[in-house]
Amino acid sequence: MPETPPVPILRPAGRDAKIPPLRLTRALVDRLPARVDEEGPVMGDPVPDSYYTEMTATLLAEADPGGLWVFASGSLIWNPRMPVIERRHARVHGWHRSFCLGPSRRNRGSPSRPGRMMSMDRGGSCHGIVQRMTPGNEAADLEALLRLEPPCPPVWVRGKTPSGVVRAIAFTAHPSYWGYSPECGIDELADILASSVGTRGTMAEYLLNTCEHLAEAGIHDRHLWRLQAMVVERLERLPEHAVQEAADAGRP
Repeated sequence: MPETPPVPILRPAGRDAKIPPLRLTRALVDRLPARVDEEGPVMGDPVPDSYYTEMTATLLAEADPGGLWVFASGSLIWNPRMPVIERRHARVHGWHRSFCLGPSRRNRGSPSRPGRMMSMDRGGSCHGIVQRMTPGNEAADLEALLRLEPPCPPVWVRGKTPSGVVRAIAFTAHPSYWGYSPECGIDELADILASSVGTRGTMAEYLLNTCEHLAEAGIHDRHLWRLQAMVVERLERLPEHAVQEAADAGRP
């Protein structure tokens, strides 16, 4: 699904205050190759179509009468991949952002430069955006969204918003899921985010996109802000265009 034009976010007063500026920039991200052709194999057991149809029916049956809400903590904020009629700032307890999926050898990682994808792991709390799906075609829209996310059953969370609490589904990583791997140490993680490249781009770009859109929503995630500063330090050591030129020339 193409990127959906954003719907204004309802957020508490004062959420824009005291958000530190980002050090990571597009120019620094561009020191990495924009993409590579190398791609690892699809991992995990094949997911039957019945999983998506049955999960769609289950979630819709459990949704509140006011509509289906989805909690966005990362890329779903700027690319919901579903039609959205309403968006609100929300805080959920019991979950936190974490690069707990990986190593990833596809999309924004490759066999030679594996990455780690972000999801939500248990513990703590998380500021994000709850988005209400446009009514009328929920079954098809939800099934399409499920097919774009890792096949780990979503969970229901309670998001505290400026207009009250809403129940929303959230895409999380469960320890029983084959792709789950607890987030590594921050230095190792910064190394990975500053180097991984796949067919769909770089993890550095993903990190920048996430931080930029969180800031636009009035959200400051201290962990991500520290990570982006550490990624900057690593990218600044790369000469401009050197990595891209090496990739274009076929050198390692």
